[in-house]
Amino acid sequence: MPNHQPAVRRGLIILLSLGHACVDVYQGAVAALVPFFVAERAYTYAAAAGLVLAASLLSSVVQPLFGALTDRRPMPWLLPVSTVVGGAGVALSGVAGSYPLTLAAIALSGLGVAAFHPESARVARAASGGSHTAMGWYSLGGNIGFATAPLMVAAVVATGGLHASPLLVVPALAGGALCLAAVRATARPGYAASRSAGPRAADDWTSFVRLSGAIVCRSIVFVGLSAFIALHVRQQAGGGELAGTAALSVLYLGGAVGTVLGGALATRWDRITVVRWSYAATVLAVAGVVFVPGPLVYAFVALASAGLYVPFSLHVTLGQDYLPRRAGTAAGVTLGLTVSIGGVAAPLIGAAADASSLQTALAPLIALPALGLLLLRSLREPALPGLGGVAAEHGSARP
Repeated sequence: MPNHQPAVRRGLIILLSLGHACVDVYQGAVAALVPFFVAERAYTYAAAAGLVLAASLLSSVVQPLFGALTDRRPMPWLLPVSTVVGGAGVALSGVAGSYPLTLAAIALSGLGVAAFHPESARVARAASGGSHTAMGWYSLGGNIGFATAPLMVAAVVATGGLHASPLLVVPALAGGALCLAAVRATARPGYAASRSAGPRAADDWTSFVRLSGAIVCRSIVFVGLSAFIALHVRQQAGGGELAGTAALSVLYLGGAVGTVLGGALATRWDRITVVRWSYAATVLAVAGVVFVPGPLVYAFVALASAGLYVPFSLHVTLGQDYLPRRAGTAAGVTLGLTVSIGGVAAPLIGAAADASSLQTALAPLIALPALGLLLLRSLREPALPGLGGVAAEHGSARP
């Protein structure tokens, strides 16, 4: 293999990771905007949660469709276009004159996010050469975007109000330029030569469905916490808006650490074992978030973040390896449908909080990682990696 090919792969992973950050900042921005919509527009918990639903519901349907399309024909041009669309929707949400227009703007952002992930995951997996660590770095970009979203929103909206939201388009413009560079990199000979053309294993739909069910459980927990943890911690630990923003940042920053840790752990143990450990730890962590008072709640937020994010990139590669003939579809489901379904639960949590208390509404989230763990019990490492014979980091996958 020519020496320039690994450099092309690394460069492409870096570009995709940075572009991923610029896209996922808008997923994090929706949750970060919730307290400001509540404060400035007097939205109820249920109405605010509806914004989270608008961002995720469209993605839940559309993202697998984009995945199926990219399985039939690569569409790298989607990367810069979808990045700009995702940012434009959030930028317009604060200046929309009515609740329906705000929902429409948030939904537009969700469409952009939906179009980005399947194609970017397909390109990243091809560039990774089967490395769990490389996919961890790709996923890390998205987590950094999530983590910086509350800080970005606070810097813009806390000072200028919701009418300053058009300034939030800046990361999308930067991300569009990065993704355009990534698209050009895919046309270079070093990238084309690095892609495997070996035979692919048969699709294992039973294992994929079980994995997807576990991801749904994880998704509901994560979306529920990301939508309401800022408000919950302000009640639980005291303090004003900064206390809530700090909790949301801990949730997202812990995810950045957890994602890289997940890739590293998967090189030492098999992915299924690492994912199971993570779900078990999340049960305890979420219980602490819901019930532990005072500043100690931040420690449980960090633990919950790690438990939710250690398996994040492993979900994607496991899904692609269970469906090696449909890598785009697998990414669309694991990054899109199953993750976005969590947004459907957000209005239910908000309605329960309106009817009782936010703590009572968040308590059922404790049981969901346990349910996910049950779904994972019968899963085994895929017999062959999903890159058509490209070995994972330690060679062939464990049985």
